[in-house]
Amino acid sequence: MLRKLVPFLLILFLLANTTPGFSQSQDDLPVYIVQSGDTLNIIAQRFGVPVNNLIQSNNLANPDAISVGMPLKIPGLTGVHGTLKTQPVSLGETFKSLSIRYHVSQAILSRLNRITSPQELYAGASLVLPQDNDKGSAVARAEMTSGQSLLAVSVGLNQNPWLAQLIAQRTPNDPILAGEILYARAQDPKVEISSISPLISKIQINPLPIIQGGTISIRVFTTQPVVLAGKLIGKELHFFQEKENQYVALQGVYALANAGLSSFQLKGTALSGSSFDFEEMLILKSGFFPNDPPLIVDPTTIDPAVTKPEDDQIAKIIAPATPVKYWSKLFRIPVDSPVCYKSTFGNRRSYNGGPFNSFHGGTDFGVCANLNIFAPADGVVVFAGPLTVRG
Repeated sequence: MLRKLVPFLLILFLLANTTPGFSQSQDDLPVYIVQSGDTLNIIAQRFGVPVNNLIQSNNLANPDAISVGMPLKIPGLTGVHGTLKTQPVSLGETFKSLSIRYHVSQAILSRLNRITSPQELYAGASLVLPQDNDKGSAVARAEMTSGQSLLAVSVGLNQNPWLAQLIAQRTPNDPILAGEILYARAQDPKVEISSISPLISKIQINPLPIIQGGTISIRVFTTQPVVLAGKLIGKELHFFQEKENQYVALQGVYALANAGLSSFQLKGTALSGSSFDFEEMLILKSGFFPNDPPLIVDPTTIDPAVTKPEDDQIAKIIAPATPVKYWSKLFRIPVDSPVCYKSTFGNRRSYNGGPFNSFHGGTDFGVCANLNIFAPADGVVVFAGPLTVRG
């Protein structure tokens, strides 16, 4: 009895003193790319590993000497391989699509990003996603329609149906649903489609997440000519064709817009009659605008009876969108160098002792060189005249 008990106790002792972070070989550990604001403690907390294991796995002589872009091996992430990169969630992505695209289970995605519910996923949110160099990422290739089989669609894409089944994380008996997206290897020579619609190959929103007071560019790449319309935070989007099957809209974000979730809508209709209607919430972040020194002004210039009619007048003047693009180069600074900024756009302002619930709607340039004033770009003057508030 004693002989049997000793090996059993020895096994228990070994299990109790085994460090879970080193169940994988050092060469097989996933690699995280250090981001701005990261520290070893933050990284350790994000992945649920002891700081000492991070130091040991990476042979860090000076734990404080990590820098942005530095690769760090992460122990203890069983089932995770490749490079862990931080990137914003694209429009139309779901936990399931990200799981298929990056060849990783939804459970691992949740663990990597400390997400407890798939409903917490929003476009613009930063996620840590594994990039497995051996497998590459999968891309959306086709949308299934009623009555189609995985075999028929795979053959049409010149793709191995068993590989398609493996990428889609399904078994042969799983039902095929209309509207389901079929994924394939990224290197397969076919046009990628968006999970939003087969009419779209991709959508680029820059920047993501969107920022208070910023200008957002929305580029839509389509698989055929499409008429587009949409809204961002309730404002109409006007799309213009840049190239064949490529459209762009520019939209400013109100500098006092509430940080949090904001709506994005996109509709499209092709000449064939096919259409889509998509809506998703985007993350809107604070612009972190500073407070200007409190200002004392003529009370007339902050009287709503004066400011609202003037605001309405300006809004009506700038509302029309014309098909002609007058500029071709980058906008230039409208004064000579050196440039002196007295106050910049978005700075929070307090008038006559009131709260900081207003903002500066322009940029003030000081005279630091000479009095030359330049048009920042080619264009057409749509209004010139005296205004009570704006001068």
